[in-house]
Amino acid sequence: MAAEKYPIGIQTFSEIINGGFTYVDKTHFIPKLLNHSKYYFLSRPRRFGKSLFLSTLHAFFDGKRDLFKGLYVDKADLDWNPSPVLHFDLNSENFLDEDGLPHLLNRLLEDYERQYSISIKSDSISGRFARLIREAFERTGRKVVILVDEYDKPLLEIEDRKELFEKNQAILKGFFGNLKSMDSYIRFAFLTGVARFNKVSIFSDLNNINDISLNNDFADICGWTEHELTSNFEGSINDLSVRLCESYESTVGSLRYYYDGYRFSEEGSRLYNPYSVMLALSERRIEAFWFETGTPTFLARRVKESGIVLPDFDHQYSDREDLLEAGFDTGSPIGLMFQTGYLTIDYYDPRLRMYKLRFPNHEVEIGFARRLMPLYIPKGELSSFPFSLLNFKLNLVKGEPEEFMERLKSLLKSLPYESQNEDNYRNIVWLLCTLCDTDTLAERHSYRGRSDLEVKTTEYIYIFEFKYDRNETEAMEQIHNRDYAGQYRADNRKVFLIGANFSSREADRGLTGWEIEELCR
Repeated sequence: MAAEKYPIGIQTFSEIINGGFTYVDKTHFIPKLLNHSKYYFLSRPRRFGKSLFLSTLHAFFDGKRDLFKGLYVDKADLDWNPSPVLHFDLNSENFLDEDGLPHLLNRLLEDYERQYSISIKSDSISGRFARLIREAFERTGRKVVILVDEYDKPLLEIEDRKELFEKNQAILKGFFGNLKSMDSYIRFAFLTGVARFNKVSIFSDLNNINDISLNNDFADICGWTEHELTSNFEGSINDLSVRLCESYESTVGSLRYYYDGYRFSEEGSRLYNPYSVMLALSERRIEAFWFETGTPTFLARRVKESGIVLPDFDHQYSDREDLLEAGFDTGSPIGLMFQTGYLTIDYYDPRLRMYKLRFPNHEVEIGFARRLMPLYIPKGELSSFPFSLLNFKLNLVKGEPEEFMERLKSLLKSLPYESQNEDNYRNIVWLLCTLCDTDTLAERHSYRGRSDLEVKTTEYIYIFEFKYDRNETEAMEQIHNRDYAGQYRADNRKVFLIGANFSSREADRGLTGWEIEELCR
């Protein structure tokens, strides 16, 4: 059995070290931060290690060197004398409550005011924070360290409540405005979040804050490289390979397919989501664990309203500013999808100064489909006979394309009239195949063109070409003429070619016909 202990849900550095849990050493970033700047902002998806890194910084600035024995930073020539640390975690409150944000800030300030024996006056929250910074400096003789975790959560939770959003935005603007006015008392500040809101003071007023979200030097500050995974959890991966009855290398490949693939700069490493990997190793099974509870609830609506066909999200382009600054007031969901982890950097085109984006991995693609499916298929349709998602999956894994298409035809007929259009049809087919836990590729390039959809299971490959208000024969001819199946002639799996037609005519709206052929080798 593996000797590693998994710190699942543990975000306190001291608890991980003292409890003997496996800690993936990220302390080599501490000297870089200290030598690089004074004020930092880092955007990363939820459950990606931001809170643990802030806790690691907290322990370092507390001077708790004994916790760092054997880690990189213990060997570095740094000042280990403790500094006063003001650590604000904004992730622990229900901000749907009208007074959620002031209540939380008041409670956090009271704790520090007691710690430094500061009498509480009837100042504003902003004024109390300024006084706390000054008093902490004067009473210790050391400049203050400020750490803020998930600064944007009071805004992300209430996007659809305009008045409360503006109220919380004003509170945060006043609160963080102290970083500029109290600069002479501050040694270091590090703030994390998902989205960047420029009307909050840390971006609008503090012009010297260093946003390292897309910085090559800090791209791997959260998340795990494959080397970090295999060197820290080799025993656990071996245990998982035994459970799966496959080789160690095959298991690493499966972990890579499901959980690897995040990139946060043009030169950054591919990164694993630590939370999902630890769950997979702990439970010794590989599944889509990623539900991203912290994702803004409005994101699915924004995606549908954008009009972008869902598979097209896998090859969108964006410039740097849109990736960093997308908020609620922008029409495109691309920036927020990047910030929340649904999209990541594929590569950077220096000529265009644009980033090409993609889904990071299979787990995220499934999570994306799960969030979107309820907006495209009426509630209950997939859970009722004969439209069960399990039945669609069984058709694909058992090599039953005719049954799959008959089931799809019935499902599309059940949709409301307003949902009966070409883009929705394509979206639903992509969602269904993705949720069936298959390898689903849209617009796959071949040397003669791009197929509409390719779906792969362990034993079968399905190549789809769709037409709209034309006919299935034309779709099948295109598959043959452009040789979409050519790349699979040496593949041992059985390949099905499927040409299908959707109709907009009221009498036969939906999927009207299809042709199915097996690839001849």
